[in-house]
Amino acid sequence: MALERINAVGTSFFGRGSIGLLPAELKKRGFKRGLIVTDPFLYKNGTGDKVGACLLKAGAEYAIYYLVEPNPSTNVVNECLEAANALEVDLLVAVGGGSAIDTAKAVSIVMANGGRVEDFEGVDRSRKPGIPIVAVNTTAGTGSEVTSFYIVTDPARHSKMCMVDPNSMVTIAVNDVELMMTMPKGLTASTGMDAMTHAIEAAVAKRATPFTDKDALWAMGVIREYLPEAVSDGSNEKAREMMAYGEYSAGMAFSNAGLGMVHAMAHSLGGLKNLPHGICNAVLLPFVMEFNGSRPEAAKRYKKVAEGLKLPGAAAMTGEEAVKESVSCIRRLSKEVGITQNLRELKVDPEDFKDLAQVAMRDSCMEDNPFKPTVREVIEVYGKAYGL
Repeated sequence: MALERINAVGTSFFGRGSIGLLPAELKKRGFKRGLIVTDPFLYKNGTGDKVGACLLKAGAEYAIYYLVEPNPSTNVVNECLEAANALEVDLLVAVGGGSAIDTAKAVSIVMANGGRVEDFEGVDRSRKPGIPIVAVNTTAGTGSEVTSFYIVTDPARHSKMCMVDPNSMVTIAVNDVELMMTMPKGLTASTGMDAMTHAIEAAVAKRATPFTDKDALWAMGVIREYLPEAVSDGSNEKAREMMAYGEYSAGMAFSNAGLGMVHAMAHSLGGLKNLPHGICNAVLLPFVMEFNGSRPEAAKRYKKVAEGLKLPGAAAMTGEEAVKESVSCIRRLSKEVGITQNLRELKVDPEDFKDLAQVAMRDSCMEDNPFKPTVREVIEVYGKAYGL
């Protein structure tokens, strides 16, 4: 048996109305002052204050930082950090999706360890656990509420910094579908395909184990079944609930198995062009699957992907057949939920592919791909995703 470390969130609440369980948990832990970290939309629609009421019921004070933006930058982190330090908070409460949760993780780590957020790029770079975080998740995709990963954009380098650090994991995660019902179709689709990418990359990653496979493969089947329903009818409580379970399981899988080439390329693309992360993943995923599957030793890994996607005859497929059928399934799913199919439609300039590839090669996610590509091969995959 291989030696492995399992990373897992402390306490998780699931189900409609589960936000109501938060006050008692906070009171039990004795928090006194929290900073809610959220975006302008969730602040204006009252979600931030709804969560704040939970802190008040627990006997804690709260303030709100509401300037989180998609693909949060070091500027946002530093601004939020300044507010948290000035208020001398003992708790960060992220309300939103991956952007809010990643911002809170970055602030948490710097508060506990000092220095700058840039100092923690890479794997296991902090010395101390960050200050406690509650993650009230309002999307079903990033898995940030359950992972040891967080992403911050460095505008000076036009790139995303990937941090992998168990010290950043949240203390309490809340997945209340009542807070997910108003997600627009586009966000539902892109975050859902982000979760699918997590599951597939975790299943074929070099660090995949039977423990991570059980979460990754289950998540694939659930996301394939329920994402179209969640996109077509956002009020479908069953679909929303199952997507919450699916993205959480995919997050558990990749937090322990790692990711791969899709995320390395998507981080590079998002950092340069400030494009939505889920859409970058969705566009790149089938092309990277084809590339990885071109190596017989890697193609074998896609047999379990075909089984996780519940493709007919998956158990009897060869590795090459599993790659082909799995890619077709992902393309159909992406099209069904309205995701663009190539980089050309995202206005990406092919002249940037060399720079994008070089940044992707340095991304920590690339280390867990079934094998490490060359810069030239990454450029070629970008080209195929563009339509060249």
